Amino acid sequence: MNGAESLVRTLVAGGVDVCFANPGTSEMHFVAALDRVEGMRCVLGLFEGVVTGAADGYFRMKGSPASTLLHLGPGLANGLANLHNAKKANSGIVNVVGQHATYHIEYNAPLTSDIEGLARPMSSWVRTSPDAKSVARDGAAAIAAASGAPPQVATLILPADTAWNEADGIAQVPAESQRQSYSPQAVDNAAKVLRGGEQTLLLISGSAVTEKGLVLAAQIAGKTGCKVMGPLASPRMARGRGRFSVERVPYVIEQALAALKGFRHIVLVEANDPVAFFAYPNKPSLLKPEGCEVHRMTEAGENSVAALEALASALGAKPADVKPQASVELVKPTGALNHMSIAQAIAAAVPENAILVDESITTGRGFFPLTAGAAQHDWIQNLGGSIGYSTPVATGAAVACPDRKVICMVGDGSAMYTLQSLWTQAREGLNVLTIVFANRIYQILRGEFDGVGAGEPGQRAQDMLKIDRPTLDWVALAKGMGVPGRAVTTADEFNKALAEAIAEQGPRLIEVQI
Repeated sequence: MNGAESLVRTLVAGGVDVCFANPGTSEMHFVAALDRVEGMRCVLGLFEGVVTGAADGYFRMKGSPASTLLHLGPGLANGLANLHNAKKANSGIVNVVGQHATYHIEYNAPLTSDIEGLARPMSSWVRTSPDAKSVARDGAAAIAAASGAPPQVATLILPADTAWNEADGIAQVPAESQRQSYSPQAVDNAAKVLRGGEQTLLLISGSAVTEKGLVLAAQIAGKTGCKVMGPLASPRMARGRGRFSVERVPYVIEQALAALKGFRHIVLVEANDPVAFFAYPNKPSLLKPEGCEVHRMTEAGENSVAALEALASALGAKPADVKPQASVELVKPTGALNHMSIAQAIAAAVPENAILVDESITTGRGFFPLTAGAAQHDWIQNLGGSIGYSTPVATGAAVACPDRKVICMVGDGSAMYTLQSLWTQAREGLNVLTIVFANRIYQILRGEFDGVGAGEPGQRAQDMLKIDRPTLDWVALAKGMGVPGRAVTTADEFNKALAEAIAEQGPRLIEVQI
């Protein structure tokens, strides 16, 4: 077998059986190998940002890495924004990036670039295979890196001649590294802080906001009276009726400062010290109150659920300590569409065990309180802040969980970055409902213009913020990608469209005209 086939067989044997791809000439031997190797599902994306974002969404729901197939440096560069988001979320991905044949690189052909230099900022592991006989071994090492603790973005660069030359065979993936446990000393310190009686925030993310982690956090909060919050974004959070609902640290600095005011201690469980998304004139970067002490209990990659179990035990926290939560009444709205009625409609419509992917930004900031009372679901958010993540992530989540409805909530400006995701959803028959909030403006930037003290926007500035002239027609765009869509202008129309789209299989789109 050649190097490409040895790599595909190594990937499948190592449990990487999905490849999100946008290949070119240098990757044709890898593509040919797909015909000779059973067990690899290959999903085509029409833009590399869709490919890398889908691999991120796949990992968040599956917990094991998929691979990508990208064409040389420019193809990798097209996918870097969503690799940035994936790295921030600690998602494991095996990128396979084609390269010119080793003897061809010196001629500086048009597509020649420093692929390793492009890969390193968004990858924790980078390697270029030197020859065909090294490819399988390098692929196995990439799988091990992507599956580690914490998981990583791993990028393997495959020169064309290493793909077509003869190889030795497949390689075995090194034994999976054990998930790091936790520091008993850090748990003891957290218990001491929580027993101290001073106002304390337990800030949790990662595995701590899975269902098991939330159950333990609720017991600890009930026992000690501490407040539990999540950061603005977590890779995946368990939410819905019967689950412990936690507030997020707000995006807006003034709101965040008010929410964190008075805390004397913050205990971090996979979360990071709360900081502002951006710098603003005369506003702080650190959001914690002056004099507040921060205590790290677990890092990403550590076993936060086990650490929370140990903390609950040290504090004597039990299920009986859990305080009842206020019930959230679900009411289908009527009348005009606004932020409140949109949130009510979505909360009432969420089906059991759904996956919600949130890039609604301005419109969606108020969704959290109401959706706490929705049917149980997983909520996926963007930790990296790079726009255009939600529709690809929803695509990958649907590949990972074909039996679950995926609901993608996105603003019209963000959705334009990676609308090619709709085509992949149509081709693969994925069970994704995309809700586009069409306010015809980068509303987030209008608020940021004020936030940085740039004054009142004039006509030229307004033209950089608005996305009208011409108005985007999302129903027509969806139809062009093979996805049925409809536009709604009232809450009643939205209720009906949601019910029909959730009941149907395959991709659908609703344009919410605000």
